[in-house]
Amino acid sequence: MASMLSRRFSTTLLALAVPMLAQAATSSAVSNQVSVAGIHADMAIDATQLETTQLHLHHVINCLEGPTGKDFDAKATNPCHGMGQGAIVDAKDDPQVEAHLNAALKEAKQGLHATTLQAAHADARGAFTLLQHV
Repeated sequence: MASMLSRRFSTTLLALAVPMLAQAATSSAVSNQVSVAGIHADMAIDATQLETTQLHLHHVINCLEGPTGKDFDAKATNPCHGMGQGAIVDAKDDPQVEAHLNAALKEAKQGLHATTLQAAHADARGAFTLLQHV
């Protein structure tokens, strides 16, 4: 009887732990990708040439969208390769985080189309600020 109760208790704990572990892994993937995207947004802010700023903004986009994203550019490399499917994809179960990430993505995309370094820096700052609040 005690053995059966112990087995049942163990099974129940395992059933409760598996979803929590999966959520933790997803949160970790999102956190890691957001961190790298934030680093590249900061690098975009510090860049002294428009092309360099836009390259780092594309790194932000690649980390947020992942390889299946509409604006993903493999030529710009993906500094988040192997960390997840893209922060937005991995955050799909958290609407608040997903909304912040989509707002940061919008800022980064705007920076790609900026025609001046000052405008691109402003968009990079916007993306950086949003990523800091995820």
